[in-house]
Amino acid sequence: MGLLSFIKEAGEKLFGSGEAKAGTADANAAAAKAIKDYIGAMKLGADNLEVAFDGSTGTVTVSGQANDQETREKIVLCCGNVAHVDKVVDNMTVKNPLPEAKFYTVVRGDTLSKIAKEYYGNANAYMTIFEANKPMLTHPDKIYPGQVLRIPPKA
Repeated sequence: MGLLSFIKEAGEKLFGSGEAKAGTADANAAAAKAIKDYIGAMKLGADNLEVAFDGSTGTVTVSGQANDQETREKIVLCCGNVAHVDKVVDNMTVKNPLPEAKFYTVVRGDTLSKIAKEYYGNANAYMTIFEANKPMLTHPDKIYPGQVLRIPPKA
């Protein structure tokens, strides 16, 4: 996947803005741990999962080996959909690779139905997108501008 861009002001608030901007080794390590703990809280994991954060650039670097493409993509999204993260360097690998999903950044006025209509030609396919983004999404109506979503390939 390489380098992905995110909206720095949008996302989960896992650490304070002063902590994120401090850029000290301790602040970066604390932020990286908060992101890794968030990944764990979403019940996602990978062998040898490593997360690093650079507060001066807002960059997360993630590595490890996921069991499948979906888990890899969800881990990357967990890293990027965090306030104060601007970029994610994805160095992850996959044991069982499948076609990669597309990513979509939510804008004001979006709904999962609208996004499904755009990608699948059917607004009723919104549950495909919802399911592809669980457990980060807890309800189909709870998306926000700046959030990046997985859009799995059309079946």
